[in-house]
Amino acid sequence: MAQLACTLKAMAIFFVVAMYFATVTAQDLEMEPAPAPTMDKGAAYSLGMSASYQIEQKEGKMAEKSYEEEHPNKAVGWAARDQSGVLSPFKFSRRSTGEKDVRFKVLFCGICHTDLHMAKNDWGMSTYPLVPGHEIVGEVTEVGSKVEKIKVGDKVGVGCMVGSCRSCDSCNNHLENYCPKMILTYASKYHDGTTTYGGYSDIMVVDEHFLVHIPDNLPLDAAAPLLCAGITVYSPLRFFNLDKPGMHVGVVGLGGLGHVAVKFAKAMGVKVTVISTSPKKKQEALEHLGADSFLVSRDQDEMQAAMGTMDGVIDTVSAVHPILPLISLLKTQGKLVLVGRKIVGGSSIGGMKETQEMIDFASKNNITADIEVIPMDYVSTAMERLVKTDVRYRFVIDIGNTMKI
Repeated sequence: MAQLACTLKAMAIFFVVAMYFATVTAQDLEMEPAPAPTMDKGAAYSLGMSASYQIEQKEGKMAEKSYEEEHPNKAVGWAARDQSGVLSPFKFSRRSTGEKDVRFKVLFCGICHTDLHMAKNDWGMSTYPLVPGHEIVGEVTEVGSKVEKIKVGDKVGVGCMVGSCRSCDSCNNHLENYCPKMILTYASKYHDGTTTYGGYSDIMVVDEHFLVHIPDNLPLDAAAPLLCAGITVYSPLRFFNLDKPGMHVGVVGLGGLGHVAVKFAKAMGVKVTVISTSPKKKQEALEHLGADSFLVSRDQDEMQAAMGTMDGVIDTVSAVHPILPLISLLKTQGKLVLVGRKIVGGSSIGGMKETQEMIDFASKNNITADIEVIPMDYVSTAMERLVKTDVRYRFVIDIGNTMKI
C-alpha cells in the first residue's frame, strides 16, 4: 500500500509539474487551445495542496492558523480568491530566515501564462487564496548564518521551484526540476507543511540553493522572465546539442518563449528559422529579433521547400497542433524537442546549476526578454490582455515601486 501511495503521489506530482510549465499559449499558432486536463479537487487536497495548513494541538485536535499567523514575517501580495481569477490585495506571512535561507525584497515579477491558468483553476488543482508568480527578482535584505554564496545587497532571482529532496539521482545531477519531491514556487507545500506563495508579493524567503545571482549588467525587469521562459528554451538547446555554430534550428511560435529562444540560439551562433502560422510576425522575427528566415507553417510550398534542412526544431507552442509537418523539416537524425532516426524529445525548465549558467550566458550576450512593465494594480487587466494575447512578449510587475495594500 505504501508503494502504491508513493507511486500515485509521484504521478500526481508529475502532472502538476507538466501542467505548471505549459507556459505558451495559442497565440503562437493562432489556434484555439485544447481543453486543459483536470485533476480531481479531492486528489489535490490529498496531496497536501490546501491553501492553509493544520497544526496539531496537544489534545490531538486540529486548529487552523490564519494566513498572517503562519509565520513571523508579515507579507503583502495579490492573490486570487476563487476561480474568477481576479487578483486582489492579500495579507499573509513568510517564515523566519533559516540558517540556509535568504530573504529578499521583491522588485519585479514576470507574468507567465501559467499564472493565469492557476488563478482560474483551469487545471483543476488550484486552491485559494493563491499568490502567483515564478519569475521573481529582488534585492537581498537578510541571509542565514550558513549561507555561503549570497550576501545582503545582492540581486537574486527565483524561478519555478523553491525546494526539492536534494538527495535523489535527479538532485545529485543538478536536475532538481525532475525531482519527484520538487516544491513549486507557489500552490505547493513546503517542508513544514505550509503553502508556498509566489512573487506577486513584497518579500520572499528562499533556500540559498534555489536562488540565482543576477549580474549587474542585466536590467532586473527584463531579466525576470528569463527565470521561466529563458531557462525553458535554453535548456533544450544545450541538452540536445542544438547550440553549435552553423547549425540550423527552427523555433515554432513567437511568443514569450519563442522570442527568447531566437535570442539565445542566435547568440550561440546558430542559424534560426522562425515557424509561425501568422505572416504578420515575419518582420518582427527578422528585423527585431534577428532570425535568419521565416516560415509560414500553413504555406505548403514554403514548408516543402524547407524539408530536410534543419538540425533541430524547438516547439514552444502548447496549443494542439500537428507535428508531422515539423518533423519533415528535420535532417536525418534531426531532433524535434517536444521515424528515420529522428528524435522526439521533451524538456522542462532546468536545474539550478543550468539556470545560473543561463543567466550568466544572458549577461555575457546582453540577452533579456522583451517586456511591458506594469504597476501592481494593473495585474487583473494584464491577465485579461494575456487571454487576448495582447502582449509583446511578457508583462513584468514593478513590485518594488507599486505594491500597495
